[in-house]
Amino acid sequence: MGIVTRGLTEITVVGEDDTGLIAEVTSLLFERSINIEDLDQAVREGVFRMTMRVDTSEMVTTEEKLREDLTELGDELGVDVQVRFPSDRETQTIAVLVTKESHCLEALFEAWANGDLGADIEVVIGNHDDLEPLAAKYDVPFHDIGDEKGTPDEDQLLDLLAQYDADLIALARYMRILSPDVVFRYESRIINVHPSLLPAFPGASAYMQAIEEGVRIAGVTAHYVTTDLDQGPIITQRAFNVPDDATEEELQQIGQPLEAEALIEAIKLHLNDEVNVHRGRTKLRDPEETSAQLGAPEKLDQLNPDRPIDGLGEFVAEDDGEIEADD
Repeated sequence: MGIVTRGLTEITVVGEDDTGLIAEVTSLLFERSINIEDLDQAVREGVFRMTMRVDTSEMVTTEEKLREDLTELGDELGVDVQVRFPSDRETQTIAVLVTKESHCLEALFEAWANGDLGADIEVVIGNHDDLEPLAAKYDVPFHDIGDEKGTPDEDQLLDLLAQYDADLIALARYMRILSPDVVFRYESRIINVHPSLLPAFPGASAYMQAIEEGVRIAGVTAHYVTTDLDQGPIITQRAFNVPDDATEEELQQIGQPLEAEALIEAIKLHLNDEVNVHRGRTKLRDPEETSAQLGAPEKLDQLNPDRPIDGLGEFVAEDDGEIEADD
């Protein structure tokens, strides 16, 4: 994914892979004097996705007519086309996906109520109904899309996400894998928090994985969701020491507040347009102006030793330019 430029219109095409899709869409845009600034495509499990960011400032059509034309073309090609023009609403909105764990959702609601979130929580969608009372407390609509086993209805999920048209989707410990049908439609607009220092211990039971591997430092990671499980671009991380003989429950008690903190930090960075994705990694747009805590606290830097460093000893020979690999 290339660098996202502010103020551009985003066009997403999702459907069955077929030849000629890109040419058909780009030709339509060219005919309307729309300049393509960034184009990215992918195919996963037979699902095609193309995301374009285009400059519509000099187009020879209206927003309504462009959306209509692209929808008609999508119908002809058998694909779904979504168009997002630069938002003119004052406050951005979030859709939150949950399962049963409440700590991240509760932290999001508290930050919203205190005016610290910088966005409105528009809807909560769950694959169980356990957290519906928490959403009701804050007068936020809740939709249960899961069956008796918690298997979500992704068609219903897509309908709800389209209905609420949220700027960002936050996975607040949503314990289900999103299919390419969902992920491709919301590229770089879904943030998840995972209970490990990714890329270590992806997948289920991450805290137990940490215990079984005997690590001394564990942590949590907020990242953008991609079609590769727990491998999306990392935004923020938090770390903590693992006590001797710690149980999974004890690690959860230590890690859950950090999960909420990392998720909220990542959400703020996204909503404030302070972070973008370039070649699979996140980068701060203006590091000098960002006060966010991306990783460990600054106090840790002060505790870390700063000596010895290669080449500082008076009896060390001059560097001859050779670099040896680690054992």
